[in-house]
Amino acid sequence: MNWGAFDLNLLIVFDAVMQERSVTRAGGRIGLSQPAVSHALSRLRHMLKDELFIRTPEGMVPTPRAEQLAEPLRRALNDMQLALEPETFVPKEASRQFMMAINNYAAVILASPLLMAVTAAAPRIRLDLRPTGLRDMSALLDRGELDLAIGTFDEAGERFASAPLLEDSFVVAMRHDHSAARNPLTPQSLASLSYLDISSSGEETGFVDDWLATRGLTRSITHRAPRLAAAAVLASTDMVAVLSRRLAEHWVQLYGLSICQLPFASPAIRTGMLWHRRFDNQAAHLWLRKLIQQTAASR
Repeated sequence: MNWGAFDLNLLIVFDAVMQERSVTRAGGRIGLSQPAVSHALSRLRHMLKDELFIRTPEGMVPTPRAEQLAEPLRRALNDMQLALEPETFVPKEASRQFMMAINNYAAVILASPLLMAVTAAAPRIRLDLRPTGLRDMSALLDRGELDLAIGTFDEAGERFASAPLLEDSFVVAMRHDHSAARNPLTPQSLASLSYLDISSSGEETGFVDDWLATRGLTRSITHRAPRLAAAAVLASTDMVAVLSRRLAEHWVQLYGLSICQLPFASPAIRTGMLWHRRFDNQAAHLWLRKLIQQTAASR
């Protein structure tokens, strides 16, 4: 291949389509129109003599050749970005995008104040917040498809670094005039309540069942609902839910719920951020991590 005649911008288009699996979203990611992305893909297909992506109802599906190219190209583009960035980072002047994965808890507690802080400090910086758990987080961080992730993580490999952000506890949330809100909860009253299980919270509440079981008690989980519907359900029924204190306080403000303490010491919920060590001393990444830590400290 004649590299002197090769347009390296085509590789940026390829990488964007590979990550987004959509021509339209890829264009938005790199600042090109949908026709411009399609034209670039057409040129690249001709040069590489492969279809690269097949359009399906689920999006643009890569061919085996595209899958083969994706990871080495992502690494190369990431290395080029790091090499070309200035050694100092001036937030007011910087223009770039950070890709972040964020869990449901952090999305409620941190997303809004973090976006406000970024807008105030660096108006041309864009955060692209994605839900955690959709794909292999380690692989995305390895390939540079994510700058960092915020959530609750198991032990990470040595190639990753982490930092704590928030520590929280569990409480019981219920309608503001619920009869159980009048007195402190006891083992018997805790077991007698009707529970809503929040299916998409990502928080494990089986510790309540374990504690009750040691006292010969069980609780009844009446229904399950996603987090988006849970607060409205709690506000209009006799059901209660066990959830993190900060999330419950958020719902108290929006829906007028009441919060009751558990009749035993709650386990801790720890939220942190995770990133690849190759970004440890990169100026823009350092700035973002510090801003996230400052935002978390204010919550």
